[in-house]
Amino acid sequence: MKPAILIAALTLLAGCTVGPNYRRPAVNVPPNFRNADPSAAASSLGNEKWWNVFKDKELQGLIHTALDHNYDARIAATRILQAQAQLGITRADQFPQLNAGAGYTGQKIPAFGFAAAQLQGIFSWNIDFWGQYRRATEAARANLLASEWNRNMVLSTVVANVASSYFQLRELDLELEIAKRTLASRQESLKLTTTLEQGGAASLLDVRQAQQLVETAAGTIPDSERQIAVMEDTLSTLLGENPHEIPRGAPLIEQPIPEAIPAGLPSELLERRPDIRQVEEQLIAANAEIGVARAQLFPSLPLTGGGGAESSQLSGLFSGSAWNFSSIITQPIFDRGRRRSNVKLAQAEQQQALLTYQQTIQQAFRQVSDSLISFAKYRQFREHQQALTAAAQGAANLSETRYRGGAASYLEVLTNETNYFAAELNLARAELNERLGLVQIYNSLGGGWEQESGPPSPSGRAGY
Repeated sequence: MKPAILIAALTLLAGCTVGPNYRRPAVNVPPNFRNADPSAAASSLGNEKWWNVFKDKELQGLIHTALDHNYDARIAATRILQAQAQLGITRADQFPQLNAGAGYTGQKIPAFGFAAAQLQGIFSWNIDFWGQYRRATEAARANLLASEWNRNMVLSTVVANVASSYFQLRELDLELEIAKRTLASRQESLKLTTTLEQGGAASLLDVRQAQQLVETAAGTIPDSERQIAVMEDTLSTLLGENPHEIPRGAPLIEQPIPEAIPAGLPSELLERRPDIRQVEEQLIAANAEIGVARAQLFPSLPLTGGGGAESSQLSGLFSGSAWNFSSIITQPIFDRGRRRSNVKLAQAEQQQALLTYQQTIQQAFRQVSDSLISFAKYRQFREHQQALTAAAQGAANLSETRYRGGAASYLEVLTNETNYFAAELNLARAELNERLGLVQIYNSLGGGWEQESGPPSPSGRAGY
């Protein structure tokens, strides 16, 4: 009973924990995001699940596959397992260690023989008077949470990358469709111009100019097909798969975009963005490491003990036993400033973590502001580009009519057809940029990492 009483008393004494307790630092949080739409809803877009933001069923299936098989996401998950194991290792230092051993010894010399059975246990415990191991456990637990937030950040990035790549793929599909449609129209125009030239109603120059239009449209097709194949390979890699053809859903212009983007309050970003939460947990860990370093300046009280029994007969092994406990207080006296330098190092690392935390928050506010203004201007540009394309189409049609009526040269047709083709391609890119702006806003607001209770993966697709 005496060892148990001694251990209990020492446990009660080991209640002091040196080092600073963590308090979230004060940061300069603006009342509203710059460039935010005042007419938008109060709830942030970042609170929405990704399947409510990206509603294309094929895109949802691709995101599902990526979240399950993307290598960056899987690597981040293994880091969580490592941090969990490290927490278990660190936490074990707070508790006593008990080892047991058994053996049998036999010896024979002339006129004398001896044999004995032994059973012994060894007890050791470095009592955590100053909270060194508790602070180390606090740091390990914070590092575990940091690894979990890192995985959330990776998941959010995967969602954004898959959505962006899918929209780029659909834009390339649209460019290819425009090029093929334009090529077919220009080939018909070339046939007509050739017929007119053969009948003397047009010149050879008109034919050559019509050929220019045909080759211009035809020349864009191979490059569009190349870019499509490359983008499919990029998406396949994001899915954690070998290059293959990517299934398509709705055309680019049918991908829905909200009329207004709700940004929410900047203070919400501190709780929702995974990168901010990750660096805060790293700050908590660095703060706890100061306590670990300070505890090493104080005396330590290692407690050791042992007990066992020995008998020449196995039947008498448990009839008698002996035990002992010992402890020596050790106080560091001279180490040429090593421990104090260790404290200064921990304090400097905590200051670095604090600055990183503040910097990450500031960068997050800037990213949200940049994405909001970019989306607004992308939308304005797309609206102007739609008007420009409609005007270019009207001019191209009118010039074709004038040429056939003999009121204009084919140079006028060449100019207006070229302008119309360029306007259509620019409009396709404007449609893409508006949707990429939506992805950027959603990612900067910390959306995309919440995966629980997501929609089921589309059925009937092998490997998805």
